[in-house]
Amino acid sequence: MRKQVLVTGSTGATGSKTVKSLIDAGARVRAFVHREDERSAALAAQGAEIVRGDLLDFEAVRAALEGTQGAYFVYPVMPGILQATAYFAQAAKEAAIEIVVNMSQISARREAKSHAAQDHWISEQIFNWSGVPVTHLRPTLFAEWALYWTDLIKAGTLRLPFGTGKHAPIAAEDQARVITKILLAPDEHKGKVYPLYGEKEYTFPEIATEIAKVIGKPVGYEQVDAWTLKKMAANSPREILRTDTIWQHFAEIAKDHQNGVFAGTNDLIEKIGGKRPIGLAEFLEANRSAFLS
Repeated sequence: MRKQVLVTGSTGATGSKTVKSLIDAGARVRAFVHREDERSAALAAQGAEIVRGDLLDFEAVRAALEGTQGAYFVYPVMPGILQATAYFAQAAKEAAIEIVVNMSQISARREAKSHAAQDHWISEQIFNWSGVPVTHLRPTLFAEWALYWTDLIKAGTLRLPFGTGKHAPIAAEDQARVITKILLAPDEHKGKVYPLYGEKEYTFPEIATEIAKVIGKPVGYEQVDAWTLKKMAANSPREILRTDTIWQHFAEIAKDHQNGVFAGTNDLIEKIGGKRPIGLAEFLEANRSAFLS
């Protein structure tokens, strides 16, 4: 029998690639979306069933999980994650879900000074208390972050609150393969916490240099504090950048980044997902047009 899987955050970078990966693997996919637009239409065109709802609406979540065997849960760095997690865990329990893959973050821990990172750790505990079979993913910073900075890159200087700490950027496509493998064959992954990394560690100034190589023009790097960056992003259309939650998170994870919390590499992407991680240069080259258009 083909598995039925629910994917939340399905129009986002990792969610959309997870939908495609699952469909390619033969699963039936129910894509949970906050609103219907061209992104959800693209998922439907691939064969996904579109379900509109809100993770803060328990009945909507419960209905979306009905008849599914597995689910991918992700919540943005915004207020509400603990309520959403409790709703999702209870709904998953009622629906007798075989596995929930929970997208956490590498900085999730009890002592985190970032409120969002600490809440992600508490979210993990809520899933654990619920008794629902769960696998927690703790990725380091995404390679896709570079695509959020295109205006800064086009202006020639990448301004971010990070110093000389390192991380190995991880592509959403790599995470999607891991999520797919766990959802479709969950037994050996239940109860596990997986830190996920890309292929090679870089500082942010080194990332700026890699971007410059790909686009063929200089890109400098300037360290600014998170609150200065907030002012620079004041007119952003992205809702997440208009909340203090994200900027408090950035301010604290910048310190974590400097202190090595985001550093490291391992073989889990290849071991679970079946392919080596996409390298940063490879990712940037594949998305070169985004920096030049």
